[in-house]
Amino acid sequence: MKKKLTENISLKIMSVVSAVLVWLIVVNVDNPIRTDSYTITNVELTNQAYVTNQVCLPDNSQEAIRVYITGTRKILNKITASDIRAYADMQQAVDLDKSPVMVPITVICDGISPSNIEVVPRNYAVNLEDKKTQEFVISVSSGDAKPGTGYEIGSLTCNPEKIKITGPETLINKIDNVTATISNVEGKTENVTQETSLVIYDKNGEQLTDAEMTYLNLPKVTVTARLWRVRSNIGINAQEYTGEPAEGYQVENVVTVPDVISVAGSEEALANLDETQNNTISIPAEYIDISGADSDYETKVNITELLPEGIKLTSGSSEDVWIRANILPVGSHTYDFLTQNIEVKNLADDLQVTFGTERIELRIKETEDAEEILDESWIRVLVDLKGKEEGSYELPVDVELPEGYELVEPVTAEVQISVLSNVAESSEEE
Repeated sequence: MKKKLTENISLKIMSVVSAVLVWLIVVNVDNPIRTDSYTITNVELTNQAYVTNQVCLPDNSQEAIRVYITGTRKILNKITASDIRAYADMQQAVDLDKSPVMVPITVICDGISPSNIEVVPRNYAVNLEDKKTQEFVISVSSGDAKPGTGYEIGSLTCNPEKIKITGPETLINKIDNVTATISNVEGKTENVTQETSLVIYDKNGEQLTDAEMTYLNLPKVTVTARLWRVRSNIGINAQEYTGEPAEGYQVENVVTVPDVISVAGSEEALANLDETQNNTISIPAEYIDISGADSDYETKVNITELLPEGIKLTSGSSEDVWIRANILPVGSHTYDFLTQNIEVKNLADDLQVTFGTERIELRIKETEDAEEILDESWIRVLVDLKGKEEGSYELPVDVELPEGYELVEPVTAEVQISVLSNVAESSEEE
């Protein structure tokens, strides 16, 4: 038996070797070994607390990181860049006193031996920057969201109202505004509370990037929108004034533009406005000083200064109210004359005229010869269109008054002259 085993021993050895070689060839042809490369865009900096009172920032000159993995085709075919994790341990930094600091990169990929992984470059470039902490007040916004019909956002509050932000000094110095936006007030008619993230803008009004935000540890905040009911036709009372006009003059009346406003307010504030002020905002006399005036006095008031607590103007409303005290000679009065009653002279047959305003203002003074109170029906107003063609004009008007009355100042009217269109005539021609 022993003799049979040793017979042709060299041939048997060659057979075994050949079989192994054939197996290796088959394996390599079917599942060859190769090296694949991957680009890594994210390196996790670990043990950053090792660098006391400083923040670690990637250097802008950092080269793209390539990872080379060697393995069989079947293994490599299952690997993507997302399977590869790269770390840079600050405790392994080469020299913390150099800038940038070079930190060795360690790459891990499940199922792959570290000996089969190579990374280029081998170090991650990091800049060390001093930490800074600064306190910021949070601005609150509702964006483009609008409450339901008949409601306005009365107030927006944030909890907390201010926060301390810690981060790299250069980044903290860039911050201009910290904003919290409440978005779910659209169409609402009741108060709304929402938890929201903070958005930060730099001094150029640009929002910080996602990369910059990762260096700031920001909490979520809670924003509350209190909705107020809208009330229209709130009157403006400007009948009180200080001082006296020049000798021989009087105050005919005081008017405001606009004469009513729309406001929004809490239920309590609106009820109080109705009960105590009869839904009217009064302009204090000290805002209207007509001392020595011998012509109309006009001034502008910021009405928001006079609104009661819990009341605000509706969105889009002008804050300005114009006040005009009409100052006329003693014995004079103002009459609003309808432009439809103006007599038109010398209008060509093929033209028509319209007036730019519904009324014109006539200021008329009684003379010593006046015996009766002037009736507006006694006033005759005329405009002469002789030689006028199609177009827009501001023309003087003639005012004829009965004896005992005279016009205080000249009057003009806006006139639009256009060609008369005869539709019936045009149809017959066709």
